[in-house]
Amino acid sequence: MAKKANPIRHVTRGDIFDDLGFSRSQATALKIKAELLDAIRTEIERHEYTQRELVAILDEYQPAVSNLMRGRITQVSIEKLLRYSDCLGLRAKLSVSSARKARVAA
Repeated sequence: MAKKANPIRHVTRGDIFDDLGFSRSQATALKIKAELLDAIRTEIERHEYTQRELVAILDEYQPAVSNLMRGRITQVSIEKLLRYSDCLGLRAKLSVSSARKARVAA
């Protein structure tokens, strides 16, 4: 007998970090980290760097490179991710807008 699909228990409002109960500032920090990490990992995959090469390029210890490659964003700060992106030749750009304008647009 085929299993029934699990019914949807919760529909997100479009922002998983907010839905998980993070404060607005915590959610924003996690989003920034996630975007930086995604760009860094994409660049690493594009160049097919090994962890050994990344240790030299990023001037970092191997466990930190391993955390980066495994996507452990809680183990690395935004500042460190910005430094890594710079070492890989990436440039980050931050956009800030009024919270009132964002709520009106939604």
